[in-house]
Amino acid sequence: MSILSPATPVSAVLARPHGLLEAPLIGPAGEMIFSDVLAGGVWECSAGGIVQELLPKRRGIGGIVEHEAGGWVLSGRDLVHLLPDGSQRVVFSDAEACGFNDLAGSHAGELLAGVLRYRPLAGEEPRNGQLLRIGRDGAVEVLTEDVIWPNGIGVAPDGSVIYLSDYAERAVLAISPDGGDVRQFARSPNGSADGLAVDCEGGVWVALGEGGAVARFHSDGRLDEVISLPASFVSSISFGGEDMRDVLMSTADNHVQPELGGTLLRARSEVAGLRLQPVAV
Repeated sequence: MSILSPATPVSAVLARPHGLLEAPLIGPAGEMIFSDVLAGGVWECSAGGIVQELLPKRRGIGGIVEHEAGGWVLSGRDLVHLLPDGSQRVVFSDAEACGFNDLAGSHAGELLAGVLRYRPLAGEEPRNGQLLRIGRDGAVEVLTEDVIWPNGIGVAPDGSVIYLSDYAERAVLAISPDGGDVRQFARSPNGSADGLAVDCEGGVWVALGEGGAVARFHSDGRLDEVISLPASFVSSISFGGEDMRDVLMSTADNHVQPELGGTLLRARSEVAGLRLQPVAV
């Protein structure tokens, strides 16, 4: 028996065409937040199934996290805080970066951000990127540069390990909180290593990109299960809901109504995910 119930598309999201959806997140009121990487925009689907665009046009958003003051922190060409009134403020920018991909929050409310140093979708030669930690005071630390295409980010329940997907290497890295130790935690059983989430048992869930599935790894890196989904490309995964057992996954396509492109998939997990601390940057 699978640890995850059969995944079904969110009907209100599936009802309209989308491209590569990313950064799925279940908000405090049960709303589902997501981005469309290529077509642009940040979207919200309410618990009642009403879809609205929160921010138009902005492209390349691979990560969204909740801010403790309300609103959302978004990746893209820079890192911005989208406030509840729709205004924006820049949290961090780097003129030499090609962009910022996935995001996560630490248990202390710091922001973890992956930096791209080349444009993989433009066919550029790979260059190592970075994993940054931005503190509540705005101080920026480079935790590692031992990553090519930084993607999903998560933190172990006790805070002792930061997990980072390297999409280019089809692997998940385990990084010490001070950045001094970087090792390979696990390799993708198929497809690649895209977005990830951590559960309360320390299990690491990884979206397998073109593998059309998600995989769960035990906290020691052993593969637990690979769960196929009704999509050919699964980009990211997150936990939410009152009991943190709701699972939300984003895709670039779907097998239910293929002509409509990417969608959100929902399921229920036997193991609860970690409740994420909103960031305060």
